[in-house]
Amino acid sequence: MKMTGQALNRATLARQLLLGRESLDVADAVRRVVALQAQEPASPYVALWNRLSGFDPAGLDAALSGHRTVKATLMRLTLHAVHAEDYRHFREAMEPTLRGSRLGDSRFAASGLSADEAGVLVGDLLGYADQPRTVAEIGGWLGERLGAPMESAAQRMLRQYAPLWHSPTGGPWSFETRPSYVAAGARPVLADADAAAGGLQILIRRYLEGFGPASVADMAQFALVQRARVRAAVHALGDGLEQLEGPDGTVLYDLPGAPRPTEDTPAPPRLMAMWDSILLAYADRSRVIPPGYRKHVIRVNGDVLPTLLVDGHVAGVWRPVGGGIEAAAFHPLPEDTWEALAAEAGALVSFLAPRDPRAYRRYDHWWTKGLPAAETRLLGGDRAAGFREGTGQAPT
Repeated sequence: MKMTGQALNRATLARQLLLGRESLDVADAVRRVVALQAQEPASPYVALWNRLSGFDPAGLDAALSGHRTVKATLMRLTLHAVHAEDYRHFREAMEPTLRGSRLGDSRFAASGLSADEAGVLVGDLLGYADQPRTVAEIGGWLGERLGAPMESAAQRMLRQYAPLWHSPTGGPWSFETRPSYVAAGARPVLADADAAAGGLQILIRRYLEGFGPASVADMAQFALVQRARVRAAVHALGDGLEQLEGPDGTVLYDLPGAPRPTEDTPAPPRLMAMWDSILLAYADRSRVIPPGYRKHVIRVNGDVLPTLLVDGHVAGVWRPVGGGIEAAAFHPLPEDTWEALAAEAGALVSFLAPRDPRAYRRYDHWWTKGLPAAETRLLGGDRAAGFREGTGQAPT
């Protein structure tokens, strides 16, 4: 079966709950979409607001504080929010990448510790982190354990390698800029090739549930693992995967019976979070981002701006400003599309207002440096339509 680019787009939107907001428990929703990129604290909340009907941010607060949803360094060596039951498998899948990039980093090597010595140290650290510990507390413990202070860069590499969860610290979006860590409740097996191989098979199946169909290159990009490992995992999964053909003849893999809506399935506009996973989950990002817009959305330092999604594809960027949402479209949009975006913006303004009306403000410099907007409008506030004023309830 050959898949067109439009068909791939609709498959992604369906699996990512972006063809229509659904009524789901927060932790179940996180599991459905596999992982929410979470280095910016507001983003998992905005991501779920885009996907769930009647989303109450207190639900994600509770899921994080109760460790049903956990935040940790995982795929692409970045922070993700994932379902607690997925964490162990995902962490085992990522073990070779994390071990090589963190314990093999020159900043950690400067500590003088070998990888084996680090493994023993991690075991002791997890015992110490049986309750939330700040960076300063962990640093003090390491100094006492080693008999001398460990450089902050080496400490950071060790914390990112160790199976630690970020513990909620408060603030408008559960986490503040100064993190606190707690030992993972579901301990992964580290430095074990069989566990890593088995974990990667599970991760690939879960990835295809949320982002398929996809190529070996896509899977490797999503996780940041070697393609040889992905090929071995795909081979091990065997008949459990279906082979398809991509628009350019690339071999794609998927789960039999997974949702693949028709190309003409309507896709409502959305105001996507910074670093939303659909923008980063593929080697070939043209599935969602028109190639000419990629450099405007994914900036030179890796920042991924909040985007306007129109007919399932990136059409511009947005940011909260005083009085509403500033939306900058990269190409002219029909007036009915602007009206639909205004309805979304009005609901988003109400959603953000009780917690942080100017979420993402520290990224405003990308706007002051200039973006190639064909048209910019201030949306939301009193002028928005299609939402119940003051409720933050999103349109369907």
